[in-house]
Amino acid sequence: MRSKVVAGKAVPRGRFPHVKVAGGFAYVSGTSSRRPDNTIAGASVDELGTVSLDIRVQTRAVLDNIRDILASVGAGLEDLVSVTTYLVSMNDFGGYNEVYGEFFDETGPARTTVAVHQLPHPQLLIEIQAVAAVPEQRS
Repeated sequence: MRSKVVAGKAVPRGRFPHVKVAGGFAYVSGTSSRRPDNTIAGASVDELGTVSLDIRVQTRAVLDNIRDILASVGAGLEDLVSVTTYLVSMNDFGGYNEVYGEFFDETGPARTTVAVHQLPHPQLLIEIQAVAAVPEQRS
């Protein structure tokens, strides 16, 4: 088993890795659209303090982050077998589903989507945890 915090990604907000590899699978911890500088992709605040949150931008950033985390252990989005998505509001399901469909079709991973009361930052609309089969290294 090996655990990894991936360089160049937002540092986890707790004592856990981005990914743990065990038994031929990569288990990706809940991943958000948080950037390494702790800003949130898909979240902005104007000079008057009005917050704008974009589920499409956040979903795309989450999936890009998961892709990068998987790449660090020799896997890719095509190796995902299961994802669980946490949405703060099911009103965002349509935008999330639209972007998800840019990455996957019916041959993609099994998926569950649930609504949660909140995520660890008030500007986060979505978090995804995932499991991927790590391809065997061929020489």
